[in-house]
Amino acid sequence: MKRWMIMFAVVGLLAGCSSTATKEQEGAKVIEATPSVAEQPKPPTKPQTDTTTKPLSGDGTAGMDPLKDPNSPLSRRSVFFDYDSNAVKDEYKPLVSEHAKYLSSNRAKKVTIQGNTDERGSREYNIALGQRRADAVKQMMTLLGAPATQIETVSFGEEKPRGQGNSEQAYAENRRADIVYQGE
Repeated sequence: MKRWMIMFAVVGLLAGCSSTATKEQEGAKVIEATPSVAEQPKPPTKPQTDTTTKPLSGDGTAGMDPLKDPNSPLSRRSVFFDYDSNAVKDEYKPLVSEHAKYLSSNRAKKVTIQGNTDERGSREYNIALGQRRADAVKQMMTLLGAPATQIETVSFGEEKPRGQGNSEQAYAENRRADIVYQGE
């Protein structure tokens, strides 16, 4: 009798552990769990793990444009930086790599990288820091195979804040380089 009870318990445990979520279900969980920009307490700290892109047809499109597909890593367009730094963090390198691959396989696409800073520092310093941030992302993209002729850089310094206020959270949201595709 004891053997039967143990066997049923093991079978029940195995049956409960055997179900796995499909990619669609996992994607739905990620979408449901992602707060809106206004609710996000700070910039994302980990890159998305799915770094695959959909196969493109001859004209550079798939069933859905990967730039507009919320499940595509190409839909993420901001690279965040530490205070007073223009070094691309390791967690954003896969994101930059995906955009570089996309540009190298879609030669007609052009992108502008917009460097931004928080409000601390002089206007001149922030313009220069924003430019260094944009240039750092461009340099990484070109090293990864994207043609430099497809990439422009510009600095907005502190002029286009995303986060409002004088908190560290707002400052962190403003220390970024945005990847903007032509026509968007």
